[in-house]
Amino acid sequence: MMLRIKNFMHTAFFCVTSPRKFVRERIKLPLAKFVYDTVALYKTRAKTGVNNIRDILFRGTIVALVTALLVWLSIFMYVAFYYVYVPAIAHNKPVYLQFRSCDKWDMHKSVCSFPSGNVHLNPKQHSLMVGQPYKIFLDLEMPESPINKQLGMFMVCADFHGSNGKIISNSCRSTMLHYRSLLLDIALKIIYSPFYLFGNMEEKQTVRVELFSRYLESDDDQVTNIYIEVQTRNIEIYSAKFTINANFSGLRYMMFHWPILSAAVGITSNLFFIAIVSMISWYQIINSQEYLEFLKKQDGKVKDDENQKKFTLNDDTSSSEDDVSLIDSEALQGTRKRLGSSSEC
Repeated sequence: MMLRIKNFMHTAFFCVTSPRKFVRERIKLPLAKFVYDTVALYKTRAKTGVNNIRDILFRGTIVALVTALLVWLSIFMYVAFYYVYVPAIAHNKPVYLQFRSCDKWDMHKSVCSFPSGNVHLNPKQHSLMVGQPYKIFLDLEMPESPINKQLGMFMVCADFHGSNGKIISNSCRSTMLHYRSLLLDIALKIIYSPFYLFGNMEEKQTVRVELFSRYLESDDDQVTNIYIEVQTRNIEIYSAKFTINANFSGLRYMMFHWPILSAAVGITSNLFFIAIVSMISWYQIINSQEYLEFLKKQDGKVKDDENQKKFTLNDDTSSSEDDVSLIDSEALQGTRKRLGSSSEC
């Protein structure tokens, strides 16, 4: 109790004798220390919050980039597989038929050979895929002329040649112009006469000849040339077109006829397997000895930095406390001198 009274009397005497020093030592310095500590605390908290937000943004960006990379990689893999596995559905080639003309003194005949033509296939373009069955047609555009109507049946043959000129496969099919009775022919011409007059329709038919119903490309030699021959001389043809249609089945059929569903299933499957492989690889990396040693080094550096910061903060606090204690000791010595001078008086 006496010590408290003594301290109170000392403080009151110091306040009366040196009010400026009292305000500086007892109010300004403690207040400045409190403000400094508060600002340092909030700076530390703000820096920690900024670092946390920065880490969250960085991790979110990494996750978004990795996800986008995996999705695009899955899409690219499906597209590449589609173009490698699924061939073109159809190949259309024009056939330019040629024939040998008769002698000039033979006035009754103008064609003295069977009309024939060649269709060339480029092996580099992979027109025909090995193991894929194809349907092969020849479309003949023929006028409904009296000669064609009286022609009856005729043969169409095709020889498939390889790169060395050897015949790989051949086929011959018979066909004829579609028959229409005289009464039906007259009725159709009367009904469609306006279209015939204005040139919107012609008196012609397209005869489709199926040369192969299930043709398979050979593994040994690819087809490079197809020789087509119409085995009749008394025929009139506007044009001819050679058509190759892929006969899809199984997975190819599904990928071609249901592209959206197939793409969704394929891309999802690719993404799943890529994600599994990535997770296994990441697990192997983070559990490796090199990565664990790297983490230990990083933790050691972080701890050293924190200890250095704490040491610096303690030095600042101790220096401020030393300044305050030094000021208190100087004030106490000054007070003692004043008391001694007053007692002498």
